[in-house]
Amino acid sequence: MHRILLIDDDAQLGPPLAAYFARFDFKLECALKPSAGLALLKRERFDAAILDVMLPEMDGFALCRAIRKDSDIPLIMLTARGEVMDRVVGLELGADDYVPKPFEPRELVARLQTVLRRRVVSPALTTATGDQTLRFDGLSIDVPTRSVTRQGEPLALTSTEFDLLCLLARAPGKIFSRDDILNHLRGHEVDMLTRAVDIVISRLRKKLEPLDCIKTLRNAGYTLALSRLLP
Repeated sequence: MHRILLIDDDAQLGPPLAAYFARFDFKLECALKPSAGLALLKRERFDAAILDVMLPEMDGFALCRAIRKDSDIPLIMLTARGEVMDRVVGLELGADDYVPKPFEPRELVARLQTVLRRRVVSPALTTATGDQTLRFDGLSIDVPTRSVTRQGEPLALTSTEFDLLCLLARAPGKIFSRDDILNHLRGHEVDMLTRAVDIVISRLRKKLEPLDCIKTLRNAGYTLALSRLLP
């Protein structure tokens, strides 16, 4: 059973949502304040967290930033419907997805299932492709363990950043359009902003520095400009 942490100051939201989540093998635990949520995340193991934007003590963006200092746990942010900037800022800070309020519980479950599914590597896929480890000059990607090293140092990536890097690294030199990347990361069910791809690319580039390996081809897309090393 997946353990999910909800950080939302609406005390009426948690109990009915927890009952609904249980139908999908999710155990939902709730924290009404960011400080309580951060304490739970440090003390216990959760598979994903849901953050409201409007919170006491600190807003959801500051909370997202605080969590990302220590953890790559999948994060879904609850934003006000129509607030595009909330979605953009959340993605810039490392959120994996967003759901606008008011929301249908089934949509939130679907988004959770998507971000959790992306963290599970298919053994059949890695065996078939032989891509257990993707090695480049200065960069190594271990697919089964979802770990990355840059110039010998471990690199902390969110699940979205890791999946994007894997997509580019499996076909170095191939140009992926924004639509290609969106479809790979989110599937076809999303109303994602095209700009979200640029945000994640920018974040990933910064983490990969000083390596300059992700190239932008104007009006075409992105590619990994590195050559694979032989095993």
